[in-house]
Amino acid sequence: MNRRKKIVTKFNQRDKRANAKLHKSNKPAYVSKAERERLALLVEEQPVALVNDEAN
Repeated sequence: MNRRKKIVTKFNQRDKRANAKLHKSNKPAYVSKAERERLALLVEEQPVALVNDEAN
């Protein structure tokens, strides 16, 4: 029984890994705090540029 259990658990682990690769997580990728600050600065600069273009 012990040998059979070891074989079955190896197959189950292999199936579990394969299934995990098929179903990727919908969780967004991690963005560091510094990267978030940089992106926020870029977003703040863009509307200013658009407002200046509309004024001309």
